[in-house]
Formats: sequence, structure tokens, C-alpha cells
Amino acid sequence: MIDLKKLRDDPARFEKGAKAKGSSVDIQRLLELDEARRKLTVAQEACRAEQKRISKEMGPELGKRKGMLKKAEGEEKARLESEIAELEARPSALKAEIHAFDEQIAANEPEWRDLLLAIPQPPADDVPIGASSDDNVELSQWHPDGFDPAIPFAEQRGFAPKTHVELIDSLDLVDFERGVKMAGSRSYVLKGDGMRLHQAMLRYAFDFMTQENGFTPMNVPVIVREECMVGTGFFPGGRDQAYHVEESRRGAGQDLFLTGTGEVGLMGYHADEIIDRSELPITYTTVSTCFRREAGAAGKDTAGLYRVHQFDKVEQVVIHEADEEEHRAWHRKMIGYVETMLQRLELPYRLLQCCTGDLGTKNEDMIDVECWIPGRGKDGPDGRPTGDWGETHSASRLSDFQTRRLNLRYRDENKRTVFPYALNNTVLASPRILIPMLEIHQQEDGTILIPEPLRPYMGDLERIG
Repeated sequence: MIDLKKLRDDPARFEKGAKAKGSSVDIQRLLELDEARRKLTVAQEACRAEQKRISKEMGPELGKRKGMLKKAEGEEKARLESEIAELEARPSALKAEIHAFDEQIAANEPEWRDLLLAIPQPPADDVPIGASSDDNVELSQWHPDGFDPAIPFAEQRGFAPKTHVELIDSLDLVDFERGVKMAGSRSYVLKGDGMRLHQAMLRYAFDFMTQENGFTPMNVPVIVREECMVGTGFFPGGRDQAYHVEESRRGAGQDLFLTGTGEVGLMGYHADEIIDRSELPITYTTVSTCFRREAGAAGKDTAGLYRVHQFDKVEQVVIHEADEEEHRAWHRKMIGYVETMLQRLELPYRLLQCCTGDLGTKNEDMIDVECWIPGRGKDGPDGRPTGDWGETHSASRLSDFQTRRLNLRYRDENKRTVFPYALNNTVLASPRILIPMLEIHQQEDGTILIPEPLRPYMGDLERIG
């Protein structure tokens, strides 16, 4: 959620930010509603103050007039009776006025809140302007010795690569047919060494973050209330991507939603809390099952494991003091964790600076990590894919956007409550990461060479197949 005071002071910044992100939210309308709301609130508070004053003064005044009434006659008696009636009626009139203001504010609330929640966080000033992921900017590449994505795979390895779909079929690692039979399109069953490799990668990534880098291991709910999705910024804009459990229709209270990332639970954990400053920075890691409807993705990556409805992900979240320099430093550090891990696994990758149009509502900056996948891309003269990059990780800076929505605060050195800054980053998401893992480490005989860091998690197995 954006800071309303900053919006009032500089609406042009937020209008520019919304335009850069391709958002059509009506900021001027929000400002009109906000001004009306503030005027109503001021008037209501004046009524409350008057109500309090009258309540304090009315007793003695009424007593005085009622005492005088006992001796009064004629016109004076009528005047005193009128004043007493007016004094007794005033609290009721003020109560009615306050209630009327409540109704007007309540009538204003839905549209005001909907517009406020829809305003995206403005991109950081140094984020490149662009309309979509096509305008993202490559920052760097890394690839292991002896492999260069710019050179055809067959030229470097001496044999034509198989796609991950061909590899998992020949090695019996995944069963798509039965997965679809049970759960519909984009479903699968990992089996045998496919499941072992999946679990090995998740466990390695989780241990890497917790044991080597000191993040606190967490297990959080993956089915949450709507306010948790709103608080983390996934609603209202991403509602069509979430699976909805309509508990209210069954008389069971609130509806629930399946989360698409462990970030929701990790951030929602501290909602409506004031954290002690000494606890910052908070560094959490979870491994959780994630669910995404992939609405609007018809026809995209329908074959294989790239775009599926259910997957497992190791996620990292950092919450720290509201400091821009520290925020950027943590962003670099979190990306560095992923780079270290991918280099150990000998997976070629590149870093992409996401442009404004690819940031989404909540991010002020985002770096994507893409791995080289030989089985992606356009077909060559032989009818086989020539290879391409595929997104496997994403690291985001959110400033105080999420913490405002979650009402998550800390007390600074002056005892003022402040909204901390938050970041998140994919450590590893599987089975998508299995695609470059299988394709990059495939051997001419059809086996898969397992990178050394994963072998302890697979019973010291060196090859699959």
C-alpha cells in the first residue's frame, strides 16, 4: 500500500509510476474521495468534541435550570422549560450527526479502499522504462568452464541434446499422463529418481540458506485468509491466479486461498505487530508447496515441467529497518545467494534488470535470474530447439509497500512507529529447475550427471540412468 501522505504531497509521482507500470488506476478520483473523507472526519471529530464538552457541562447547567424552574412562573418558566428541553435534546442531536457522518464515511469507504489498494508502488528511479518483459535489460551472464550458451550445444558437447521431456521419458522420471488423469492439464507425477532429484535440490537449497547463511527455517500455512493475500499485495490484482476455497458458501466462515509462494505466509506471520527494533533484520526461509492457476497462459509452455499448477519452492524473505542503502544492499546479497548456488550446480544463468512494465504492482525493483535451457527456443534447421533462457528465480525490493498493507511496524530510536522495508527472492523452485538441471548435465549415453553438492542428498548417486 502506498503512503497516502506522499500521494497527497506529490500525486504526479504516483501517476507517473502507474503509467510506467501500465496501470490505469484513477488517482485523481482517489484524491477527491480522500479529501471528502478527511472533511467528513474533521466535521465528525468536531461533533465528538462538542458532545464531550456538553456532556461535561450539561449536568451542572441542567441542575441549575431545574432548580430555578421550581420557583419560576409565567414566561420565565416557559423559557426555562425550553432551555432544559434544548439542553437534553442536544446530545441526541449530536449523536445523530455523528452517526450520519459514519454513514457517509462508510459509503465512501469501498471505492476509496479499492482505489488505494490498486495504486502500484512507483518504480525506483533507476529502473528502466519498458512495456513488458521484452524490454528487460541483461546485466550479466555466468557459465561454467567449457560451456558457452552462444555456441550450439552439439558443437561443445559432441552430441545433440535431448529436451527435458525426452529425458524424463527415457529415464522414467515423470508421469504426465496419470498426473493429467488425476488433476487435469499442467499436472504431473514425479517418480523414482525424478522425485529424488526434486527433493535433493529443495533440501540442498533449504540447507544452504539456513545452515550456511543463517536464515531462520519456517513452516507457514499455504492456505490463508483473504486479508493475507491483500496484505502481501497479491490481491486485488492477482486474484485470477489464485485457487479459491469458498468456505463461506458451506457456512464455515471465511473463504481461503491457496498461496502461490511462501512469501505470503512469511510476511503475513507478523501482520498487525510492532516488532522490537533489536529483532531486525528478520531473515526467514521456507520450503512450501505453491499453487498457481496460470490464468491467461493457454498455449504457453504446455509441454513439460516449465509452467505447472503445483510446485515446491524454497523462498527467502528479509524485513529490515527503513533504510534505502540497506535495502539495496540486501537485494544484492539475496541475488548473490542464488548466484552462488547456481554456480555450485554448474547451471549457466544470466541476470535481467526488469523494466517498469514487468515489475507488477508491489515491486519497486526486481531482478530476474534465467537459466540456459538447451531444449527451449526456436527450432534450428534440423527441427530441434536451439536453446534459450528461461526464468527460474526472481528477487524483489518492495520498500514499505507490503508492511503498510500488513500494518507491520517497529519502533525506531525515537520510539516512533515505522514501517520496515521488505524483500523476497526465490532460492529454488522445482520442478522448473529440473529442466536446466537435466538438460545441461545430460550425457551422450542418455544419463544425467548429478552435480557434487546434490549427491549427499541422493545417497551418493553420481548419475541418473
